[in-house]
Amino acid sequence: MKKKVIIIGSGIGGLSTAVRLLSKGYDVKVYEKENTIGGKTNQLVHPPFTFDLTASILMDRKTYEEVFYDARLDYKDYIEFIKIDPIYRSFYADGTFYDFNRDVVSLIKNLESISIDDSIGYMKFLAEVYKRYIIANNHFLQKSFERPSDFFNISSLKHALKTKAFSTSHKLISKYIKDEKLQKFLCYQSLYVGISPYDGPSIYTLVPVISQLYGLWHLKGGMYSYVKALEKAIYHLGGVIETNYTVDEIIISDNKAIGIKSKEKEEVFADIIVSNADFSYTIDTLIKSDIHKGKYTTRKLDTMKYTCSTFIIYLGLKKKYPQLSVHNLYLNNDFKKNIDSAFTGHLPLNPSFYIYCPTKVDDSMITTNGECISIVVRVPNLFFGNIIWSEDTVKFMRNQTLSNLKNIPGLEDLENNIIYENYLTPQNLKHNFNSYAGAAFGLSPTLTQTNYFRPHFKSDHVKDLYFVGGSVHPGPGVSIVLLSSKLVVQEILKNASI
Repeated sequence: MKKKVIIIGSGIGGLSTAVRLLSKGYDVKVYEKENTIGGKTNQLVHPPFTFDLTASILMDRKTYEEVFYDARLDYKDYIEFIKIDPIYRSFYADGTFYDFNRDVVSLIKNLESISIDDSIGYMKFLAEVYKRYIIANNHFLQKSFERPSDFFNISSLKHALKTKAFSTSHKLISKYIKDEKLQKFLCYQSLYVGISPYDGPSIYTLVPVISQLYGLWHLKGGMYSYVKALEKAIYHLGGVIETNYTVDEIIISDNKAIGIKSKEKEEVFADIIVSNADFSYTIDTLIKSDIHKGKYTTRKLDTMKYTCSTFIIYLGLKKKYPQLSVHNLYLNNDFKKNIDSAFTGHLPLNPSFYIYCPTKVDDSMITTNGECISIVVRVPNLFFGNIIWSEDTVKFMRNQTLSNLKNIPGLEDLENNIIYENYLTPQNLKHNFNSYAGAAFGLSPTLTQTNYFRPHFKSDHVKDLYFVGGSVHPGPGVSIVLLSSKLVVQEILKNASI
């Protein structure tokens, strides 16, 4: 008889885990509290505009394809990749911009226009971080750290030292790059995992390096098309997805997870429970007994470090803006001060931000002539109780952001061409997606919260209870969460054979 698996939450981690377990012969059902699947990797549709709700940057294409390979499916039957070049266009407050091309010849020409020394430094920086990435990928990202011996051994510790993660991203970048604009471009990308480039470990310089060396891609239909592809694969493999089922408790008997309970629906039972809900939320809310929480008491959870949050403006525009690429950065004056504000409990007064314009390459996300753009600003999470996300707060952030956006040459008339506007705040992340304290990426991937020190895939106190998502190993970001899916399935299979 097939073993039954319940997956709580239909985010990327839960859906990809379902595909992999179904392909291994498990009977899998996914339970989602919302009426649409995808979790934070969702979609906002307001005809004629379609927006990706949060995730939009597709790094490491291989991890997206690998889910289908693991299930013996052809990814080409499910998703279509669109090549992006330049990978970024980086705008500055003085009206200038740089393109960062995939093509090395074009890239070098653009870098040389800044300075020969920084062109050389940029290449040295890529080489240095690429070397660290190979070590991290082979010895940490692709491995589980469930037992002390998995990490505390001579080989792991030796390779950990080789990653030289003890310096910050900014220190490593400034070692090779002297131009302030280039520094800002590279530093900003640490925010993609929700940490500060001035405090977070330098290993996260791998974000811009992977983007540059492996390129960025767009999925036709937006990132949500990957959610729909996973849904299609789940149904093809015989799985079930039930929406509008709010899990209120994980049922535990004799220290074993045996099912889920909802106040409004019938209890459901299974052999294995996998939670793709936010890890801290799962422990704090869905596990009722302190004994089964282990060390992750509410007090412990509240003293752990969390990533910053995010404020997103969605704009439907009635004209095209050729000045924009798909992925754009606006890197403002007072860069450090305003980046630090997201980690010190203040709203940025002159924000730097990311601008996503998928309609540059994808007409399927709009049915008229115009643009869909999303503007993403990093802001404090809700642990900083001094910020209340009222209408006035949203209006303030909206006006500050658009005022700076219009500094980009050619975008001066943008506000006059808005025909749809919406927002996402830390409160939305908390209430709609159970993100603990509205943190955009869950637990912060600091050195003391990575590898063995990050929450494990398998509960230490409840048998047959597993976790997948951005707050467990290897960390946040869609491509990394897909790795966590791969690793948690390996753990489930390993434990099934014991």
